[in-house]
Amino acid sequence: MRSLIFSVHFAVLLGLLVFTCIPLTITSSLPIQIWTKQLALYASLVGIFYLHLRVLIPKLLYNNSGGTFALLVFLICIAAPLLNHQADKLMDLPGLLRRFAPRHPPIDDRYTPVGDLSIMIMTMIVIGIAIIISVSQKVQADLLKEKSLENDRIAGELAVLRSQINPHFFFNVLHTIYGLTEIDADRAREAIYTLSHMMRYVLYDTRQQSTTLEKELHLIDSYRQLMQLRLPEHVQVVFNRPEGPIDAPLAPMLLLPFVENAFKHGISTVQPSHIYISAKLCQGKLHFVVRNTLFAEPAKETDEGSGIGLANTRRRLDLIYPGKYKLTVKEDHELQEFRIELQISLT
Repeated sequence: MRSLIFSVHFAVLLGLLVFTCIPLTITSSLPIQIWTKQLALYASLVGIFYLHLRVLIPKLLYNNSGGTFALLVFLICIAAPLLNHQADKLMDLPGLLRRFAPRHPPIDDRYTPVGDLSIMIMTMIVIGIAIIISVSQKVQADLLKEKSLENDRIAGELAVLRSQINPHFFFNVLHTIYGLTEIDADRAREAIYTLSHMMRYVLYDTRQQSTTLEKELHLIDSYRQLMQLRLPEHVQVVFNRPEGPIDAPLAPMLLLPFVENAFKHGISTVQPSHIYISAKLCQGKLHFVVRNTLFAEPAKETDEGSGIGLANTRRRLDLIYPGKYKLTVKEDHELQEFRIELQISLT
């Protein structure tokens, strides 16, 4: 962006220099007065350019003073050729040109080296270029500012969503451990040990905007093992994942809420039930599926936070992967199965 701005300014200054040097091509031996006059003209046009670019446009045009700005532009366009004409007469440039350029047609006293009309037109062009450059820079700055504000808003909203998901996750796990303490103390200790590793990841690693798919799948596997400690034998849990470490980037705590939902609503202590979890990565696209048993009567909600995980995950997908994901939620009453399918492009 800076290089583009520099190039535009350089082109304007070079164009003005070429314009003011045209009269100097009349002959190779011109008096110092003509050189001085053209140098002053060049400096004046440059001054008009930066006066509008740095002062008049920001102070007037962008502050609801368009009438004052238009009046000043009109006065400057009128004054520029008049002052140029007076400078020519004061320095007797027509007479100097008659002496130093005798081959050219006779020049009367009304002649100016560049011409009054050309000075007015050039002044208008300079002001127009200044307006175009200033407006373009302002539009670009406004877009960058708007994008920065939007990024800050999204970052703040994501932080709030993550802060809601983490307690929801811990509530579910602690509820499981609480049930184990009354059944099997040894298994409860094992669950607490597993939970400590999960807490380290949830509390520290998820602070970053991105983690790896490998860590997320490891978290899901730990959660699965933890929840299975208190499940009866008629509940079948299957977790299929790619072999080997996967370093593909992924937003933290994005997949676990789907698994939490399956364990919360897809199992029964009296009826046969199942949970199937599958993760596949192909050509930079993650295909994540969670299926669980669908019961005729949904389980009663045990806490006010039920549903927070799924709702927040939908919102996080909208914010982090806009246009790059597809989420399908389906209830198949014939197969008595609830299915969540998520596809995300991670490239």
